[in-house]
Amino acid sequence: MNPLPRLVPPAAVDTRETAALRAEVRQFLAEQLAAGTFVPAVDSWLSSWDEEFTAALAARGWLGMTAPTEYGGRGATAIERFVVAEELLAAGAPVAAHWIADRQIVPSLLKYGTGAQKDEFLPRIVAGECFFGIGMSEPDSGSDLASVRTRAVPVDGGWSLTGTKVWTSGAHHAHAFIVLARTAPVDPAHRHEGLSQFIVRLDGPGVEVRPIISMNGRHHFNEVILDNVFVPDTMVFGEIGDGWQQVTSELAFERSGPERLLSTFVLLPAVVDAAVAQQVAAGSQIGRLVARISGLHQMSSAVAGALARHDAADVPAAVVKVIGTSTEGDIAEFAALHTGDDTAIDPALTDLVTTALDQRPGFTLRGGTNEVLRGVIARGLGLR
Repeated sequence: MNPLPRLVPPAAVDTRETAALRAEVRQFLAEQLAAGTFVPAVDSWLSSWDEEFTAALAARGWLGMTAPTEYGGRGATAIERFVVAEELLAAGAPVAAHWIADRQIVPSLLKYGTGAQKDEFLPRIVAGECFFGIGMSEPDSGSDLASVRTRAVPVDGGWSLTGTKVWTSGAHHAHAFIVLARTAPVDPAHRHEGLSQFIVRLDGPGVEVRPIISMNGRHHFNEVILDNVFVPDTMVFGEIGDGWQQVTSELAFERSGPERLLSTFVLLPAVVDAAVAQQVAAGSQIGRLVARISGLHQMSSAVAGALARHDAADVPAAVVKVIGTSTEGDIAEFAALHTGDDTAIDPALTDLVTTALDQRPGFTLRGGTNEVLRGVIARGLGLR
């Protein structure tokens, strides 16, 4: 009987260089907080859009860090990029403007982009001047990306795209997004075939961005309508017909990063302080949450290392996403339990808790529902 495969690769360890980088980022964040540059937020990677803060990070070489120096990057390791991302998220810093471009567009361009695409987009992403969205999900498709109905039809000099994409975070601000579309009829026996990807400019003819307003009145999601949008052959992303393999690779970056466990982390130290001040006995609960975050830190950084080595990481990424988003929600519940209606609690903390509870239902949905990902994990283990 074959042993079960390892669910998560060996954990990465901070070296002297990454420890120094972590200290540098913490010092920068402390200075920014002292200057009132930003107010810590829950879900800051999704909803806190601040192009000036993004520019400040770019000036320090902390965007597109893994891009080679010829594109303006640092040629840094995936772990160095992970360290910066982790510290920014832990502080609740406003990183939404560049997050998607930095998280998955940069490594995807490096892996699948043409020379011209790299030349056009990488230097601008690294400089904090180009923002991207993702065009995967569609109405009625849920987490079943193989059921996408957006179609790309070959025309003279390129392709014509028609369809609808939803949950496109930041599309109302972004310059472009990468669209998954059907370039061949559906084969019921091979549903994952006939898919391709395209880089689509969001300000082009035939593109309409419609806001999706959350129940709390916030706007960071969108629906994007594509009506016979012309995409030149130069903006085909990767190879025609390889869309499913490419998307699977990209989703590993989307599902395994520290944003899948740190969206509510900014609450934890604040609520601990509040519990201590009120002499609330919550030590065991705090200990369990801290232990879970610590373990997830090791798991998430391990997946970052695996991706940098080009190892298959779809199953480990799914594990991090399922456990991480559950932990984020539990931190929100813990914070709500230990703040409640107490008027002595800092109003800013109350606002954070309220936002965390509002956002909680989305934690386990975005990036693939946890129910679907449990199936991915089961299949990865060889289970039915």
